[in-house]
Amino acid sequence: MKTARQAARQRRHRRRLMVGTAVALTAAGVLASLVLALLPDRKDDAASTAAAPGAGTPVGAATPTGAGTRSASTTPTATGTPTPTASATATAARPSSTHTTRPPRTASTAAPPAGRIQPGTTYRGVATAYEAGDGDGACLFGPSDNLMIAAMNTTDYETARACGAYVLVRAANGASVTVRITNECPLPCAPGQLDLSQQAFAALSPLKAGRIPITWSLVSPSTSGTISIRYKTGSSPYWCGIQAIGHRNPVARLEVRTAGGWRQLPRTDYNYFISADGSGCGGAIRLTDIYGEQLTVNGIALRPNVVQPTQVQFARH
Repeated sequence: MKTARQAARQRRHRRRLMVGTAVALTAAGVLASLVLALLPDRKDDAASTAAAPGAGTPVGAATPTGAGTRSASTTPTATGTPTPTASATATAARPSSTHTTRPPRTASTAAPPAGRIQPGTTYRGVATAYEAGDGDGACLFGPSDNLMIAAMNTTDYETARACGAYVLVRAANGASVTVRITNECPLPCAPGQLDLSQQAFAALSPLKAGRIPITWSLVSPSTSGTISIRYKTGSSPYWCGIQAIGHRNPVARLEVRTAGGWRQLPRTDYNYFISADGSGCGGAIRLTDIYGEQLTVNGIALRPNVVQPTQVQFARH
């Protein structure tokens, strides 16, 4: 039989085993909790992946607005930048009342922007003089009957957009002359600068002055003439260059009629509109001036280097 001392010793041993087991279980539970806490949560990872931007996607990038537009408050500068007159705000690049029914938002019919040289705007610059010869120049109009002509600085020439424009030039002494742009004045001609024929410069100041301050603005003169069309030398049904001559207002766009409708042609700095694949060559032509007026010309044959008159002219403004 067990003695009382042996029974007590066995009870103490069982108690120690129970306490040790409980401690071990508790420690195992804590360790398991720590391991689970350190493992990544797949749901959280999936949510984070969905929310993160893909490679190359800007974060918080604002959408550009007004790209390519000019703020009226930032345009004036000391030289060669338009200084709006009182009438410029109301009239600049606005189609006449007879041309308000054209369909909007179509590349071939919407009134185009006027470009750098805008109606109703006064520009400041300087005038210099050059020997104009027969009056031909970068615009490739050919010899001019009237040597009241000028070369426009490269910036305002704007890839031949200024070709054929009439501008009224005023000197500080009050003298003025109207000239037609037939040429380009390359650098160092500055924005706003006009290189006048010697004949035109002499109408403002003696030639010995060499360089004088001026202001100038676009005008829409009276004329009894009509517009002519010329195809460039080398034009064919497979490639052609088309030029408008004798227009009252600057030409902003030239289009040709194709099987798919009107097609706008790109303009070169030598003042021809090019159809690189021959599309529309020899067909109907549509001209748009900087006021948005459109004129359609039919019956112009594909005859290279021949000036062919039309029966149309832009309206006076």
